Amino acid sequence: MTDEEKSHIKEQIEHDIITLKEQIAILEEKVKPIAPDCSLGRLTRLEAMGEQHVNNKILDESKLRLSRLTNALLRVDKPMFGICIACEEPIGIGRMSIRPESVRCVECANNL
Repeated sequence: MTDEEKSHIKEQIEHDIITLKEQIAILEEKVKPIAPDCSLGRLTRLEAMGEQHVNNKILDESKLRLSRLTNALLRVDKPMFGICIACEEPIGIGRMSIRPESVRCVECANNL
């Protein structure tokens, strides 16, 4: 991986971190408990609880990705960045551009 490619990926990681932090803040507001005295009908209340469950799942996944991106940002300047931890071959630049937190190449990730 060239220095220019690493620089581009580093910028992508920083951008993704900012975006995720904003998304997490919004999701944390959406998953606050629904007050029992809220004047919702029974079905509307169930729908709100279902939506809250979905938002909780998205929030958990967003926090996990944020953690992985933060770790990737710490590793981006290290020589092993962009090298698969399983086969030790370079991870394709296309994959690293889309999922910069990747530690496995597509082939090794598919074999899990």
